Amino acid sequence: MTDNLMRHKIFRALRQEILACNIRPGEEVREFELAQRFGVSKSPIRDALQKLEFEGLVEIVPRKGHRVTPISVSDAEDMLDLRQILESGALRHAVKASEQALSSLDVLREADTDDLDGFSEYNRRFHLRLCELTGNRRLSDTMARLMENYDRLCVVSLTSLRDVTGGMSTALEDHNAIIDALQSRNAAAAIRASARHLKKSRGQIMRGLESRSIIA
Repeated sequence: MTDNLMRHKIFRALRQEILACNIRPGEEVREFELAQRFGVSKSPIRDALQKLEFEGLVEIVPRKGHRVTPISVSDAEDMLDLRQILESGALRHAVKASEQALSSLDVLREADTDDLDGFSEYNRRFHLRLCELTGNRRLSDTMARLMENYDRLCVVSLTSLRDVTGGMSTALEDHNAIIDALQSRNAAAAIRASARHLKKSRGQIMRGLESRSIIA
C-alpha cells in the first residue's frame, strides 16, 4: 500500500469512528497509541489529525495533545438551524423537479423503524435526496457533510431505544407528508411539514443533550 493510500485510509477510519461516536466527544486521542494501532509512524497520524481538525472533529488541547471536539448545546442549535435553512431552500426548488424525479421519492416512503442503524442510513438518504432534486451539487455536498455531523449529534443525545423507536416512527410519517407535498408541487406545505419535523427532532435532541455529562 502506498504512503498516500495509507494516510487516506487512516484518516477515513478515524473520521468514521468519530462520526459514529466509537471515539466519544471529548475523548483524548494520542498519536503514539494510534501509531501503534495502525502500525505506522506518527507522521500519517499527525496528517490525519490535522485534516480532522480542519473539519472541526478534532481540536488541540494545550499541553495535552488532541481530543475529539465535544458537542456543545450552542453547536447543536447552529447545526439544526443550518439544516432548516438548507432544507427550506431545497424544497422551494425541489417542487420544480420532473415528474419522474418526484415519483422516485416513493421508494423512501417505507423504512424499518425497529433498526436504529438502518433508519439512520435511510434518514440520511432521504434528506440528501431532497437536496439532489434541486440539481445544485454544492447544496447536496453541504447537506451531506451536515447530515454526517447530525448523525453524531443523534448518537450522543438520544437517551433510550424506546425514545428512538418512537421518534423513528414519527419521522417516517413526517417524511411521507413532505413527499406528499412535493408530489403535489406545494412548496409551502412541504416547508411547513419539514419545519414541524425538525421541531420534533430539535426537542428530542435538546432533551437528550441536557442529560449528558459529555456535552461541553
